[in-house]
Amino acid sequence: MRFRGSIAVIACIGAASCAAPAPKPTPPPPVARPAPTPAPVASPVPIPADGTWMDAPQTPGDWYYRAASGSTAALFGDSGADARFAVTCLKTERRITLARAGTGTQTVPMRIRTETADRALTANAQSGTLPSIIASLSPTDPLLDAIAFSKGRFAVEVPGQSALYLPTWPEITRVIEDCR
Repeated sequence: MRFRGSIAVIACIGAASCAAPAPKPTPPPPVARPAPTPAPVASPVPIPADGTWMDAPQTPGDWYYRAASGSTAALFGDSGADARFAVTCLKTERRITLARAGTGTQTVPMRIRTETADRALTANAQSGTLPSIIASLSPTDPLLDAIAFSKGRFAVEVPGQSALYLPTWPEITRVIEDCR
């Protein structure tokens, strides 16, 4: 009997190995993915004149320090492009200029807003290769300290031009100190 039981077990195992393999499960259908949503484009937000300019988005760009014979400058803008704004020390004249790229009439107001000061300067439009609107200050003018120590940013406003909301980086202070 033992022999017959063994043959029966072997026959069952043999029959199982000859059976057709189980079909592979079909993969689930691909999940439909929604099309990517394009990033929203930032539109200029009008800034009220009640002092909330500090909440305005910063003007894109970085500060760069440049030294030349007789002058130093802190230039703000995109790398490889013309500066949008410059603070320049004219060492021999002991004068600091604030220059905003742009065009205007002969004389225009340039308003500088900081955390502690808000003042309109008389600026002159200069044409040339890089048209600019330029205001001059004495290196001891308190407005320069207000710019250097403003709470993270200051604003430059010129009629007919978009306002600039610039960070207060060390390059500005370095130029101011170069003239003192």
